Amino acid sequence: MQSHGPSTRVISTTPPSEHGNLIYAGSLGLAVRGVKMFSYSTSAASLFLMPQILLKTGLGVQSFALQAAFCGVIGVFTFLTPILLHIITKGYIIRLYHNPDKDVYTAVTYSVFLTEKKSVFHQSQVRIPAVSKMFTTFYAGKVGFLVNPDIFPVPHDYNHLMGYDKPFSFRADDMEQPDKS
Repeated sequence: MQSHGPSTRVISTTPPSEHGNLIYAGSLGLAVRGVKMFSYSTSAASLFLMPQILLKTGLGVQSFALQAAFCGVIGVFTFLTPILLHIITKGYIIRLYHNPDKDVYTAVTYSVFLTEKKSVFHQSQVRIPAVSKMFTTFYAGKVGFLVNPDIFPVPHDYNHLMGYDKPFSFRADDMEQPDKS
């Protein structure tokens, strides 16, 4: 069905939060949360079932070395998997806010207990790693963060975050001095 009236376009803008304007929303936030929840639940089930398995299978009456080996294998999967998942995903930004008045960013990540953790930093604290790292796009202070540059709705926001919009020169003495901005 074709409309004969004038076309109108509605632009929906979300009001800025207390942290500023939302400039980035990570596409893997739900997946990260889901994988961590699954890992935690399987680890809890393993801790609950391990004593039952030891008693029911007869491993409880056999040699101590066999018990230690069995508990070691189960323990690696029980404890190491959630720890590794947290180490890998702790810097993944699920939302990034920018307050242009103060040039301050607020990064929202997941903590070890799957609660939202907010990190506030100034644009001048952002530095790019000298060597590209697999799970780090930039550092803010000493904390490494991971973002996907392709899903920033406005590319200038990413360029400003990374400091690509700052003037630069190729003089050797400028490269020796730290940035004073």
